[in-house]
Amino acid sequence: MRVVADESCDYGIVRGLRSVGHDVVSIAETLPGVNDENVIDLARSEARLLITEDKDFGQLVFSAAKENSGVLLIRYPALARSSLVDAVLKLLSERGDSLYGCFVVIEPGRIRLSRLV
Repeated sequence: MRVVADESCDYGIVRGLRSVGHDVVSIAETLPGVNDENVIDLARSEARLLITEDKDFGQLVFSAAKENSGVLLIRYPALARSSLVDAVLKLLSERGDSLYGCFVVIEPGRIRLSRLV
């Protein structure tokens, strides 16, 4: 899959995704400090799923109706972080391209998916 990992995204996810062959653009590596609107625009323009831990992207997608190609919002508390990378890899492996055009929230033991288009 083609993804953009927002600066707020745990870098272990970037490493994990790359290790299994996903095409990952890491904002921390390429555009540190860029604002959220530019991040979501980059993901949309390159048809990439945006992976983030920043709840502000929900505001951009739902309230501001910002065009996007899909967002995966990670909501993992500190005590569950050890299973985070595996959970994201499993989700992308099982659902793959069907995540494009969706707003997905992943929490320990729970996935909520809203189709945006």
